[in-house]
Amino acid sequence: MARVAKSGATIGQVAEAAGVSRATVSRVMNGQQTVDADMAERVRAAAAELQYRPSTMARGLSLGRTNSVALVVPDLGNPMFQQILRGAVAAAEPFGFRFLVAETAEHADAEAEIALEARLRCDALILAAPRSPEAVLRELLPQVEPVVLINREVAGLDVPTVRVDYGAGVHSVVDHLVALGHRELVYAAGPRASASHAQRARALEEARERHSSLRVTTVACGSTVDDGYRVADEVLATGATGVVAFNDLVAFGLLARLNETGVDVPGDISIAGFDDIELAHYATPSLTTAAVPQAELGRRAWGLLHQIVSARGATPGTGATPGTERSIPSKNPLVMPGLVVRSSTGPVPPSRRLPTPSSDRAGRARTAAPGGRATWAATSDGWTLTAEDQPLARYANGESMPGVHSPRPHLHPLHSLGGVAMTQTTPTDHRHHYGVSMAVADVNGTTYWGGRTFVRGQGPTLLSNHGRQLTVSAAVVEGGATLSSQVRWANERGGEQLVEQRRLTGLLLPEVEAWALGWSSRLDAGDADVVIGSPATSGRPGAGYGGLFWRLPFADASSVLTADADSEAQAHGSRSPWIAIVRRTGGAWTTLLLVQPGDVDPWFVRVTDYVGAGPALAWDRPRRIAAGTSLDVELVAAVADRRLDAADAADLAEFAVARMRASAK
Repeated sequence: MARVAKSGATIGQVAEAAGVSRATVSRVMNGQQTVDADMAERVRAAAAELQYRPSTMARGLSLGRTNSVALVVPDLGNPMFQQILRGAVAAAEPFGFRFLVAETAEHADAEAEIALEARLRCDALILAAPRSPEAVLRELLPQVEPVVLINREVAGLDVPTVRVDYGAGVHSVVDHLVALGHRELVYAAGPRASASHAQRARALEEARERHSSLRVTTVACGSTVDDGYRVADEVLATGATGVVAFNDLVAFGLLARLNETGVDVPGDISIAGFDDIELAHYATPSLTTAAVPQAELGRRAWGLLHQIVSARGATPGTGATPGTERSIPSKNPLVMPGLVVRSSTGPVPPSRRLPTPSSDRAGRARTAAPGGRATWAATSDGWTLTAEDQPLARYANGESMPGVHSPRPHLHPLHSLGGVAMTQTTPTDHRHHYGVSMAVADVNGTTYWGGRTFVRGQGPTLLSNHGRQLTVSAAVVEGGATLSSQVRWANERGGEQLVEQRRLTGLLLPEVEAWALGWSSRLDAGDADVVIGSPATSGRPGAGYGGLFWRLPFADASSVLTADADSEAQAHGSRSPWIAIVRRTGGAWTTLLLVQPGDVDPWFVRVTDYVGAGPALAWDRPRRIAAGTSLDVELVAAVADRRLDAADAADLAEFAVARMRASAK
């Protein structure tokens, strides 16, 4: 047996063992069919015996290609670019291509040189978010073809580009903060050379035009955690109540510094990021952000590059003949971010709330259209209810919720005509509370409430029994006033338990300076009985929660009224046709009136430990939906920017229900 050096067999040793020339070995290893079959078999046998591995570099030189692509990024420490790389690698692997990665470390002046050097070692190039000035890119790009850009366009050059609509992402973040009552924002700006920073800045200018009362201050920052940490004190000095960070890393730095100095997020200031990197969910508090499908950017970039390389005959197995030209793709895919609302944003602090101009208070300055309706419109991750261009509520599909929170569609944020926030999501006391949702603690042993399950004799226990409510279809009907959807209730194993027909209707009540929301759900059981339970039915007295549940933010003062009582203890478990939660935030009073227009279930009410309420489906005994039958759940809510007493509340309850029923005819 031939002896093999520790460093591995050489082509010469294989040639000697097979009794052929080095050129013959090279032709066999490169898959050429010009070698006699018997001779080729001897070469392959010798190579296997000697464990010979051809040099990839030498093979590439002989073939005129390397089957590799260079990816140049500005900052490998940013998980955004790591995910882009991961997506590109996964997409290119089936075609036998590998990636070389080069980092410019945010040095724009060295970027062109690094890109040129990387391209010399590879067959093609992907430039991710290049920082070079446009004139430099115009000179560089023709020298490094084939090339694809990510998050950068150069006018007049037909270079394929994968783009993110950063403007749309910023608009969604700003609209979310404005809906929470914020009118003073600060932008922690990205690197000056970043094209996506310029897009964000333009979008903020547009937001100022759309929201006349909005003020935005810009603080020079950067793109790293250190940059966010460094500018935190400067951000606070602006006096803003909300922060739009250039990216999630900047937001992490801000959170770290604010936690050190005892600033409450979001109690004192709200923070929103951009990108939705994996760690955003695990920040403290979890980070509201505009989500970009990062790996998808890499996959799309490879897809464009693959078309070019294939057209030039460089992809193995494509059948392309070198020198045969095909059309080069010029389409520039546009990726849309989606807003993910978590715990780092909340209502503006009461002491910092600015008066809302009457032009921004739908229904107050315009009372000429009694019974006027708000309208629903689709967004990237749900739907928005607006009235005369003022957002009233956002209905999220809930798909991005953690599994342990029992993902479900929910309303948040929802606010009064005067701009006061009336919902809260993932608060520190109960992370699984999400604005307004159909949250049921026990459906045949599955929880659609989230968090821990009460186990008899054991107490609250975290079980793997979290279900998921999935929106199967949705349509805006009745002139835009109603969002009609079908929701599938799937247990922890994916099995269907209920199919819900859900309708959400928005209605302005200008005569009483309020607006109303109608929520109706028909829960259809399939081929088996469905039993709805609660912690109370499992042995925890008074904990009969589960049903249509409304979670409100804390206020300076909160109280509850019913048709017969004026205390939490009396309201809890009562069968009053309505309850009113009266809140004072700073100098502003608001009232949330909840009405059960049909059969009345007991009310679950909290205003001390936290503020939340809703009709309970299984107050003290289980509720059964027989196979093939259904259960109707209906609630009408009215939101008023004033303090109501019991008589006012009773009148408004009757008025709101009548108007809601009339609007449905």
